[in-house]
Amino acid sequence: MSNSVEFLLHHGYAILFLAVLAEQIGLPFPSSPLLLAAGALAGLHHLNPAAVLAVAVAASLLSDSVWYDLGRDRGNEMLGHVCRVSLEPETCVSKMHTIYFKYGAKSLLFCKFVPGLGTLGPPMAGMMKLPPSHFLAFDAAGALLWSSAYVAIGWMFQAQLEALAAGLATFGTWFAIALASIIFFYASWKYIKRRRFYHSLRIAQITPYELRQRIDSGEKLIVIDLRDPSEWKEGRIPGSLQFEQSQLDQVIPAIAQAEAVLYCSCRHEADSARAALWLKRRGVRRVRPLEGGFERWLELGFPVEQYGKFKTV
Repeated sequence: MSNSVEFLLHHGYAILFLAVLAEQIGLPFPSSPLLLAAGALAGLHHLNPAAVLAVAVAASLLSDSVWYDLGRDRGNEMLGHVCRVSLEPETCVSKMHTIYFKYGAKSLLFCKFVPGLGTLGPPMAGMMKLPPSHFLAFDAAGALLWSSAYVAIGWMFQAQLEALAAGLATFGTWFAIALASIIFFYASWKYIKRRRFYHSLRIAQITPYELRQRIDSGEKLIVIDLRDPSEWKEGRIPGSLQFEQSQLDQVIPAIAQAEAVLYCSCRHEADSARAALWLKRRGVRRVRPLEGGFERWLELGFPVEQYGKFKTV
């Protein structure tokens, strides 16, 4: 905090603008300490609170608008790129799909408060073709709520933050080492947990080429679409059944004696593999996830079924 205060005292609004811009772009640089420090300095009359909020909102809108445009042009592919830096990339996309499907554009009002999802709101809004005017209104309101919360906390606890800054000035090096150690061990734990999870999902996959060949030859297969309902309008693999993960127990009787193929949205997602493992534990033996998911199927130019008719991409 002492470094944050020092930066703001010497460079003021420019540092705050760059910090918020960097975080919203997706860089691992938290701007919340600077917003807290800015709130404390505003309470001490060193900074103008209205100017602090204006700078934070402007930086958010600039980066968010870029993500929004990329989402409109590249959709799920862009979400996958953003999620690669997440500590939970295997569920990152599906979580944002679920939130946006449930709350729509209103999710832009609070997604910045959800760790790991703040950068995903704008590209998701672009992918869902939210009108630009609606996006700017909701995103600006969300950025204002987010920055105001931190600035208000800094303002209210300015005395405590001053004491904390003084303490950190004395024990700054040890505090930095302790904080870095906590972050390192947490990231290591998440990585090990993810490796164990992937080890449990070592299950045979079916390639898009094999699936298309078997569909074209008329083989009896049950293909299940596990994507979020908000993605169904993008089309589906011909003949596939559309279910949410919570409804899987309904299809167990139908697929117990047949072969099932599961697919989700992103090639880096683990949803279909997790669902396949869940079904196997309940006695369904012939079930495989689609390698690369629906994204890979589209990328190969294979046919999709949309609104009751076939469409070749």
